Amino acid sequence: MARLRRTTIAVFAICAALFVANVAGRAMVETFAHDDFPEQLAVKVEQLPIIFPIHMFAGALALVLIPLAIAVRRWPRWHRPIAYLAATDVLVAGITAFPVAWTSPVTAWSAAGFSAQAIVWMSLLALGIWHIRNGRRGAHRRAMLMMAATASGAVFFRVYLALWAILSHRHGFELFYACDAWLAWLGPLAVTAYGLRRGWRILL
Repeated sequence: MARLRRTTIAVFAICAALFVANVAGRAMVETFAHDDFPEQLAVKVEQLPIIFPIHMFAGALALVLIPLAIAVRRWPRWHRPIAYLAATDVLVAGITAFPVAWTSPVTAWSAAGFSAQAIVWMSLLALGIWHIRNGRRGAHRRAMLMMAATASGAVFFRVYLALWAILSHRHGFELFYACDAWLAWLGPLAVTAYGLRRGWRILL
């Protein structure tokens, strides 16, 4: 039974990693290829020709660097340089999120959702750095896991957007987009915080 559980977790982790890598890869490609962008994003590209691509690329790279830093946490020789690179990348993606969110926003609520995600993301990074500098490894790990959960909002945002495109009748896009901007990252963050509080082994 224990072996089956470990195998199931391993298979799930591999599938999740491949999916996230695919999303990150597509986002990196979209940094330079904007032909398929919806009108709401195409406007941002035109108005932020430098900041928008930087945000897209840094955000996509974070989806790879953060899980990688967590995965190699038991090997300091690899963990430290990857963690430093991930922290720098999170700062770049987080700071550039504000002009991207508020430049021709779909709605003010959606812009506020993306901004809140960036604030929480960078706050958890700062908290994690503070903990590790004070020798609180457990608290540091928990902060980084919640930061990773917040970053996963970029993945869930795309998933929900794709489901809306498939299942909806193209009505109520602005309301859906605003809800997606909040729920995509709040959901994973809430589940992760609850799991850490409950001591779920998969997170420890």
